[in-house]
Order: sequence, then structure tokens, then C-alpha cells
Amino acid sequence: MDRNIRSVDDVLSLLDGLFAPGADRWTAGGADWWDGFYADRSKPVPFFVAKPDENLVSYLDRGLIAPGRALDLGCGPGRNALHLASLGFEVDAVDLSPTALGWARDRAREAGADIRFHHGDAFALAASGALGGPYDLVYDSGCFHHLPPHRRISYLALLERSLAPGGHLGLTCFAAGAMGSELSDAEHYRRGALGGGLAYDPESLRRIFSGLEERELRRMRDEPREAPHFGEAFLWTALFRRPADAPTGRR
Repeated sequence: MDRNIRSVDDVLSLLDGLFAPGADRWTAGGADWWDGFYADRSKPVPFFVAKPDENLVSYLDRGLIAPGRALDLGCGPGRNALHLASLGFEVDAVDLSPTALGWARDRAREAGADIRFHHGDAFALAASGALGGPYDLVYDSGCFHHLPPHRRISYLALLERSLAPGGHLGLTCFAAGAMGSELSDAEHYRRGALGGGLAYDPESLRRIFSGLEERELRRMRDEPREAPHFGEAFLWTALFRRPADAPTGRR
């Protein structure tokens, strides 16, 4: 008899298991899928380029965020972590995929960048204290939209634990009407799949991150291939700020 649920973590794990194994892109069990995805560095994937997101560059150029401690969630080959490090940020970068992290470390060595790379589940790493913090910036380029609905709880808990008062969350995610699944949250559980990632609109992002102050929310700008920055209009970009008087939430 299976009667083992006695905590929120137990419920989250149960809900993880409602999805087909091939749908997993968010737990340690999804690492093999991401390893396969990143195995061919020559593959024509738009975000394989060694360029930072145009919105991240814009935040820095306009002084919306300033150098400090940064956490890059789902860092992939490290393009945004490298940009932050080049501007004086103290950077921690985390990813599920050893293959992606190997590529990121190669880029960091070539650039002479000092970045602390972490392999594993960011939620577990944050809960264990392995990621350090608090961070002045948590940056996420394409991680959030691969989470199933119940893992938004884990995501918000990570921010509560890791984001410093007055710190910023920078986010890019699939834009409704352009890319990603627009099925209801409940329907994804009925199907046991995420459809390659969830689409969001401004209203849903504002609801989810209602505990933070909105600084900017817009579509990412398309950038030509020869541009120095990455940009694709099928993504939303968002910058939120944690209130300066918020408790750190660290336990």
C-alpha cells in the first residue's frame, strides 16, 4: 500500500510522476535528453550562438540592474553567464546537462572567465544551500517554460530563498501565440506531456510573479544573425524586482 505523502515535496514528486518519462525536462531524470540536445555543437539552434540575450544587455546598458552576485538558471552553453562575468558579476551557473556544462566551461576557459558552474537540479541545489546567495540577479533564459505547472511552486520558493531584497529576476519564456503549448494547466496532466514547453502571456506572468515588482515586460526583439546579441520575437522578456524590505526567506 502506497500512503507516503506527508509533505509538499512529496506532492510535487507525485505530480512529477504523472508525466511520461520522455516529457521530463526539469528533474535530474531529464539530463539525458538535454545531453542529447547539446551533443552536436554545430547544430543550427538559435541560442547555441555565443551571444547574450538582447534584453539582458539592455537592462545593463540602461542601468536597470548593476553588477553584483548573479545566478544563471539553466545556463546551457553559458552565453549569458559569460556576459555577466565580463561585466564584473560574481556568477553561479547551473544546468541539468553535463554536456551543456562542458561546453560552457570550454567557453569560460577561452574567455578567461571565472564562473562557478553547478551540475544538477536547481531546486535541490538551492534548498541544500549549494548555490549560495542571496543573489542580486537571478537570470533565466528558457528554463521556466519547461516546468510543469506544479513546479512553479518550486520556482517561487527558489526565488524566495535565493533572491536578495531589492534583487532582480530576469526571465525569457515562450510567448503565447508564437511558440509553446497554450493548453490549460489541467490538460497537461491529462495528457502527461508539456508539448515542448508552456506558452505564457503578460497577464499570467504578472499573476505568477505578483509578489515581485514589475520593471519591464515586453517581447524580445528580433536580432539579425550578424548582430552581437541574441533575440527572437517568439519569446517574452520580463524583469521583476524583489521589494527592498522583503525578508530573504533563507532557512
